[in-house]
Amino acid sequence: MTVLERLKLELNNKEYFTNAEYKVYLEENNLVDTDVYIKISMQRDLLYTVTDILESVANDVDLMRKVETEFSTTSEAIRFLNDRIDRIRNRILNIPETEELSTNVSLLFTRG
Repeated sequence: MTVLERLKLELNNKEYFTNAEYKVYLEENNLVDTDVYIKISMQRDLLYTVTDILESVANDVDLMRKVETEFSTTSEAIRFLNDRIDRIRNRILNIPETEELSTNVSLLFTRG
């Protein structure tokens, strides 16, 4: 699965933006849309990308109207997006640093 495909999966395949626009968001978070997605090293940056996208959606009234069709009001849609952003930020906080993982593994074998 490519990074772009995984991003779309994380966004529940909602077409908030074009693939070219998603590519820009990915690049801003040090990801390449055509690379194979590797969770252990890319998950944090992918989730940062998701929050950037959702924040952009929440800040764009025209995009909110598209999202609003799933909700009864724009304020309900904004509340949902903000809750989702908070949940994603909590997920990011719970992802161990890749460097910490490799350091802890190497310490396991170097300390005796």
